[in-house]
Amino acid sequence: MTSKSTAPATAPQNGAQPDKLGSAPFAVLVPVMMSFFVMGFVDLVGTASNYVQSDFGLSDSVSNIFTTMTFFWFLVLSVPAGMLMNRIGRRMTVLVAIAITALGCLLPVIGYLIPAATVQLVFVVASFCLLGIGNTFMQVSLNPLVGNLAHDEKLAGMLTFGQFVKAIASFIAPLIAGWAATTFGKWWLLYPIYLVCAILAFVMLSLDDIKENAPDAGRTSVLGCFALLKNPVILLCFLGIVCHVGVDVGINATAPKILMEHSNMGIEVAGGATSVYFAFRTLSCLSGSVLLQKFTRKQILRGCGALMALSSLCFILFAGFDGMPVWLAYAGLAFVGMGNANVFSIMLTTGLLHLPERQNEVSGLMMIGLIGGAIFPPLMGVASDAMGMQLGAILVMTVGVAYVALLSIFFKSYGSTR
Repeated sequence: MTSKSTAPATAPQNGAQPDKLGSAPFAVLVPVMMSFFVMGFVDLVGTASNYVQSDFGLSDSVSNIFTTMTFFWFLVLSVPAGMLMNRIGRRMTVLVAIAITALGCLLPVIGYLIPAATVQLVFVVASFCLLGIGNTFMQVSLNPLVGNLAHDEKLAGMLTFGQFVKAIASFIAPLIAGWAATTFGKWWLLYPIYLVCAILAFVMLSLDDIKENAPDAGRTSVLGCFALLKNPVILLCFLGIVCHVGVDVGINATAPKILMEHSNMGIEVAGGATSVYFAFRTLSCLSGSVLLQKFTRKQILRGCGALMALSSLCFILFAGFDGMPVWLAYAGLAFVGMGNANVFSIMLTTGLLHLPERQNEVSGLMMIGLIGGAIFPPLMGVASDAMGMQLGAILVMTVGVAYVALLSIFFKSYGSTR
């Protein structure tokens, strides 16, 4: 990474050239979008943590630490990943990320074939860490790689479409785990299925013809990246990503527990709640990739903030009062899925376009913001244990929702051009 870099708003100098609409040919995009699918594997941690909690009899506080193990790596590895990207290129860094993710999918398969419970847990925990490491390298390199394929305001739409593909992997993970648990009594069969997908993505991207701009010269540091937080636009976008990921991971891990606490659902049925969230998140990403071409980022973000506020209201009513209908919880999942879907691409695009000459540093810093996935879930687990109910977790999540809602109101005042 370096303080001077080629802006995402600038078309590639060679290789796959954007067409008149600002995006690359379909054949070039397919392997890149398949990589976004692999990026979604990290979200299976929320589903897996619920099954692991049941398998090993863990508390909410302990099980929610699994997400910290996964997302902690964004704090320590985002800048090193950016430096590696400068050395070997964006596509090669994505390939490294896919390989690490594939290994993360392999370990639980090996672990659950070993009868010793302690060994199983060790392999699963190691898997969570590898998924986090792989996702860190993926986020840092794959999003800027899209900058070679789309530019200007088309970048937000392309990144959102990538999030749509990513959300498909997130959406089907709890469905596959529930099906495997019900049919075979082995929820972890989810892992070998995703392992095959990761191998396929690796092969496809290896054969893809993407010739990038020359790597930027120079070096930077963690302190150099964090120095960008002095810029108010970058700071607000960074915190927006922290809250977005915190809400995303938090609801993924907590939704089944909310339903089990206030209904007679078992884990196999309640686990499908995360699929409801990701279904609406997936649809919203798809529609967002189109709407961001027609409406301003400010308008879309305000809609996101309003939907997320409605979701918190639904969850507080459902978890805070007895006798509330189950549909209220599902409505909350739908609202937060639709609202939270496009926040990431809006925040990232705003930061990249605000300082186009420092793309690599901004990208690395924004990926550090994914540490929100390691901050919110433990706090939610502690709050739920302290209150003896999931309402505590919901209240913690509402802090992140409130930030995005307030940010959407004042979006224009901190420098957005759209």
